[in-house]
Amino acid sequence: MNIYWSGGMNKEYDLIKYRKDILDTKSKSFCGAKWYNATTWLGSGTTASCHHPPAHKIPLHEISADPSAIHNTQHKKAMRKMMQRGERPRECEYCWKVEDMKDEAVSDRVFKSIIYTNEDLKKAHEADFNDNTLLKTFEIAFDRTCNLACSYCNSSFSTTWAKDIKKSGPYQNMVSDGAAAFQHDGSWADPYGKKEENPYVTAFWDWWEDGLAKSLEELRVTGGEPLMSDQVWKLFDWFEQNPSDMRFAVNSNLIAKKSIVDRLIEKSKGVKKFHLYTSCEATGKQAEYIRDGLDYELWTNNITRFIKEGNYEGINIMMTINSLCLFSITDFLDDVFKLKELTKSKTPVFSVNLLRFPSFQSPLALPDHIKDYLREKLSSWYEDAKDRPYWHDFEKASIERLIDYLVIVDAPHRRTSDKMTLWRDFKTFYNQYDERRDKSLSVFPEILTDWVDTLPDTETKPITVMPSGDSTEQYADDPDLKKIAEEEGWVLKPDNKNIDEALGDYDK
Repeated sequence: MNIYWSGGMNKEYDLIKYRKDILDTKSKSFCGAKWYNATTWLGSGTTASCHHPPAHKIPLHEISADPSAIHNTQHKKAMRKMMQRGERPRECEYCWKVEDMKDEAVSDRVFKSIIYTNEDLKKAHEADFNDNTLLKTFEIAFDRTCNLACSYCNSSFSTTWAKDIKKSGPYQNMVSDGAAAFQHDGSWADPYGKKEENPYVTAFWDWWEDGLAKSLEELRVTGGEPLMSDQVWKLFDWFEQNPSDMRFAVNSNLIAKKSIVDRLIEKSKGVKKFHLYTSCEATGKQAEYIRDGLDYELWTNNITRFIKEGNYEGINIMMTINSLCLFSITDFLDDVFKLKELTKSKTPVFSVNLLRFPSFQSPLALPDHIKDYLREKLSSWYEDAKDRPYWHDFEKASIERLIDYLVIVDAPHRRTSDKMTLWRDFKTFYNQYDERRDKSLSVFPEILTDWVDTLPDTETKPITVMPSGDSTEQYADDPDLKKIAEEEGWVLKPDNKNIDEALGDYDK
C-alpha cells in the first residue's frame, strides 16, 4: 500500500501531498491509468484509459498482430507521450476541471494512480511511450445487454434503450451537445450480434491466457448488465478452477430474479477476492424515474441479501451525480449508512461520479437557484452527518468536492452548449421520456417542475434518418477538431503520424 494512503489523521492532506510529491514530480499531467488501467467495451471494440475520456476505436489489424492491442492502442501511446511531456490530454478534462478549481483539489488522477506502487509509476514515466504495457487493473464490458434504460444512458450501452428507440424512433427537437445520444439505436456498438464470433472477445481470452491473468491485480466487468452475459459466468468458473489473488469485481444493477441472485451468491464463494459493484444515487420513485426499470425496494433487498449471504472482500455503491438525483441523495446516503450499520463497518463504500454527458442532465446544467437549493440541502446534511461512524475519508472528500463543484464549476465540459440550449433540451427530453416510459417529472419537487414550466418549447426539423451513434466519431461535425485529430493520428484511425511532435496545446 502506498505510504500516502496508509494512515495519518488527515487523509485529504495526504492525497494532496501525494499529488504534489509523487505525480507532479513526474509531470503536472501524469496519471498511472494511461499505462496500467483500461476501460474497454469488447462488444463495440472501443477503449479508453478510464471511464472519463471518450472511447476510441481499437483497430482490428492491431489486435490480429497482438491481442494486447485491446489496451495498447496507438491513441493511448500518443496520450502517454503527452503526459510524459507535462501536456494535458484534452480527453482528460474531467480531472483538469477539478484540479483547476483550487490548488488543493484532489482529482480522480490521484485516485487512479495511488493504487499503483511508486516504482510502477516511475517505470511508466521513464518508459518509451511506444512500449506495450501489461495491465494491472482492467474494466471490461462484453456486450450491451441490459434490463434497465437509465435516463442518462443510451442505446450504445443498453439493449432496453435500443428497444425504446426502435419502437418510438429518435428523440426529436433536441439540439445540445448531448442530443445525439438519444437519436440512434446503438447498433454500431453490437456489430457482431449473438451468433457471430467477436474478434475483440477472442483477443481478450487470447491475452488472458497469454499473461493477462497473471499481470492483473483487478478485473472488473461492467455492461450492460454483466449477470446477463455468459462470458461473466465463464470467468466465475475460471476463478473456481484457478485459485488467484486477483480481485474479481462485477458491476450489477441487482435488479434480478431470485435464481440469479442465488447463483451470484454461490459463485462468489469460489472467488478469493470478490468485489460487488452496484449503482444507485436516489431513493424511491425518484430513483425509479432516473433508472427506468429499477425497483428500489428490490435493489435494497438484493444488496442486503448479498451482504448477509455472499462472499466478498468489498461492496461498492457507485453514485452517478445527475441533475435529478440531488433531490433525494441525502435520503439515499442515509440508506447507505444503514447498510454500513448492518455490517458494523465501512462496507459498503460509496463513490461519487459526476455526470458530464449528456450535458443537459449534468447538475451543472440546472439554473442557479436550483443548484443553490440542492447545494444547501446537501451541505446541511453533511454538516450533521460527517461525525457518524463508518465514513471513509475519501467518501468525505468526495462529498466535499461535490459541494464545491456545484458552486465553482459552471459547465460539465469545455465544449458544452449554452445554458438556454441545455435547459430547452432538458424540458424536451423529459417530456418525451415521460410519454415513452409512462412516467411523470412530478415525482420531483415543485422547484424543479415550476422552472421547467417556464421554459419554451423547441421545434426543429424532424429526424427521419437515424444516425449511427458512434461516439468515436465525435469530431465529425467539427472541422477544426477533426483536422487536429487527423493530423495527430489519435482518433478514429490512430497511427504513428506526427508521433514525434508535441501533440499541441488544445486550450489555445
